[in-house]
Amino acid sequence: MFAHTALRQRCAKWLLATGLFLLLGACVEKPSTLERVKEDGVLRVITRNSPATYFQDRNGETGFEYELVQHFADDLGVKLQIETADNLDELYDALGKPSGPVLAAAGLVSSDRRKAQVRYSHPYLEVTPQVIYRNGRPRPTDAKGLVGKKIMVLKGSSHADQLAELKKQYPGLEYEESDAVEVVDLLRMVDEGQIDLTLVDSNELAMNQVYFPNVRVAFDLGDTRDQRWAVAAGDDNSLLNEINRFLDKAQKNGTLQRLKDRYYGHVDVLGYVGAYTFAQHLQQRLPKYEKHFKSYAKVEQVDWRLLAAIGYQESMWQPEVTSKTGVRGLMMLTQRTAQAMGVSNRLDPRQSIQGGAKYFMKIKQELDDSIQEPDRTWFALAAYNVGSGHLEDARTLAKREKLNPNKWLDVKKMLPRLAQKQWYRQTKYGYARGGEPVHFVANIRRYYDILTWVTQPQLEGQVAEGNLHVPGVNKDKPADQSPPM
Repeated sequence: MFAHTALRQRCAKWLLATGLFLLLGACVEKPSTLERVKEDGVLRVITRNSPATYFQDRNGETGFEYELVQHFADDLGVKLQIETADNLDELYDALGKPSGPVLAAAGLVSSDRRKAQVRYSHPYLEVTPQVIYRNGRPRPTDAKGLVGKKIMVLKGSSHADQLAELKKQYPGLEYEESDAVEVVDLLRMVDEGQIDLTLVDSNELAMNQVYFPNVRVAFDLGDTRDQRWAVAAGDDNSLLNEINRFLDKAQKNGTLQRLKDRYYGHVDVLGYVGAYTFAQHLQQRLPKYEKHFKSYAKVEQVDWRLLAAIGYQESMWQPEVTSKTGVRGLMMLTQRTAQAMGVSNRLDPRQSIQGGAKYFMKIKQELDDSIQEPDRTWFALAAYNVGSGHLEDARTLAKREKLNPNKWLDVKKMLPRLAQKQWYRQTKYGYARGGEPVHFVANIRRYYDILTWVTQPQLEGQVAEGNLHVPGVNKDKPADQSPPM
């Protein structure tokens, strides 16, 4: 009898202890999203691989959204981990998945259709949706003018939502949504006449219009809208509250404005600047730096005129130039490259030329041994501009097209594909402004050819006003316009 009573007492104590343990366990709250980010030491962000959001160039990772979200990660004291989505539907679906991204930073505009999936942050950039057409074709002036046109927009985008609403008013309006393209592809398709119209936001047009000379704004479709970040739907506001605090602070302390000025407050000028301007600069600027080009070219065993041509393409021989991305100096070195090349002051023309010469030869020496001259020089120039990783991507594409990956004439056909989603999605390093290195190399070759001609022994010292004997260089100022500077 006594044994049974003792057993019952032990069982009761065990059940009581178990119950208390389960009760206490239920009272322990799961860590919030913000707490998990800080515990892991990593902010996982999903974005788009595009010029206005995130891509890699010769400076490394860059893009408006990338820089802004990097500031946020720094503010939290954690590392940034970026992943890219192939399309907008994939991007939205990824939020909230276990071990997945906790934040989407991709130039998103809030959408009623998406509010069941996500919650949006405070706004950080104001944009205007714009209808884009090809110059020389009839220009639509209002929504009714969209009827009967071949229109394509990004699948799942706010622009697709706008067209869906317009279709209720104009049943004859037809359009295609595609997840196989990005904004750059849409602008190119309008530029080449493959489609009649597209819709893009004003900031993305500003970044890319210079590459597509035929695209024009037909009209603004609706009012300005705000771009926002997004987090998964739910009751956990910890991360969203921290995001809003950060964006409000970035607005007040000027961080947002500085990024806007860097990425959208300029118009890039590519291509040959004009024979007249080059002739003028041969006389006025090159003599100041010629001895440095010759000195460091001798050290690095490279033609000084090639270095001078690089310097002119990069800065027009102006030692105090700073680009929108913070690249500085006569040879336009990044801070990281300058440090690696032993340059302490990028604005010192002597140091800049020294660093540029050393860096160019380093790139050239690291190229695959199968690439021979003169192609090796053109490949090195392309890598100097766009980065060795993107150059290798273009060589890989050339191989797939059964072209010669060691010949510049073949690889330069592939480089522009790095700006087209159907191609760069197949590459290791993703999106790049692949047309830029093609222009970069072509321009430098022209400058180099002219420098080679005017520095022949019989012409040394003759490049002066009234005595300019350079083939293809017109010393007369153009009558219809001032030379581009």
